[in-house]
Amino acid sequence: MKAIIPVAGAGTKLRPHTYTQPKALIPLAGRTILSIIIDQVVEAGITEFVFVIGYLGEKIQHYVQKKYPHLTCHFVQQNSREGTGHAILLTRQVVQDDEILIVLGDTICEGNFEELINSPVSLLGLKKVDDPRNFGVAELSESGDIIRVVEKPQIPKSNLALVGVYKIKETKQLYDCLEQNILEQRKSHDEFQLTDALQCMIDHNVQFRPFKVSNWFDCGRKETLLETNAILLSKYKMGNNPVLPFENTIIIPPVSIGEGCNIKNSIVGPNVAIGDNTVINYSIVKDTIIGSFSNLYEVVLKSSLIGSDANIRGLSQSLNIGDNTEIDLG
Repeated sequence: MKAIIPVAGAGTKLRPHTYTQPKALIPLAGRTILSIIIDQVVEAGITEFVFVIGYLGEKIQHYVQKKYPHLTCHFVQQNSREGTGHAILLTRQVVQDDEILIVLGDTICEGNFEELINSPVSLLGLKKVDDPRNFGVAELSESGDIIRVVEKPQIPKSNLALVGVYKIKETKQLYDCLEQNILEQRKSHDEFQLTDALQCMIDHNVQFRPFKVSNWFDCGRKETLLETNAILLSKYKMGNNPVLPFENTIIIPPVSIGEGCNIKNSIVGPNVAIGDNTVINYSIVKDTIIGSFSNLYEVVLKSSLIGSDANIRGLSQSLNIGDNTEIDLG
């Protein structure tokens, strides 16, 4: 079995950060979104990956090859962003007829992935949500089979959202449906959707069962990214172990502090993730993600997302600052 991870999106909802950093590489609880996904899949027993890259794809490729040299990795370029269906079709020559596990590159889910990949039938990850209109939605039969999937319906007939995890046994049928949809220019919301290909498979009597996830973390927007960071910091119990002492500084767990950081005269935490080699002095920081090689002096940060190589002086309450930024709020 091969795992396909599409990471070609531009991450427009997380700009300015995604101008210089792929969304999948944004730090989260001491790791990256992509590393959390890969580690989860590897733990379930898969060691061959296909990454669909595009925008800033060279950074994805460099990161994966450096961090996971022991894995078999293929990189497929998506030059035009035409939807997840188009992205998956590009992997056909690499995958051949192997069974596949598709995990979208901005999806962090918790569930029994070993059970998922060993299932005798195809499975789609589902989670009940309050407002399913912004997601793919699945409808179930009385016997529990998935009988219909629709991408972002205006009037949903179910509150079961597709979470971005798909185990596909009938790989040839999937690629045939994707190819047919593109040939016929069958789009939803102006893109070739994976959801439409799944419905094509259902129409051709392929059985899909639900894979229920226990938790689903949204990494698509600043606010939900910060919430996810806080949840994962607590889950991983980050900062609950003794931390290297920093001069005249109070650390309030849970926190994740990267290597080579210099923190003085500050209060850090709770729910703070800091990248490597960042300097913080005379500052108060909580509920915040900070990239690597940044410098913070005399700032008060709450609910902020700070990129790498940022320099901030002065006072502020909530910021959304990309990489290579310099700000003086004094």
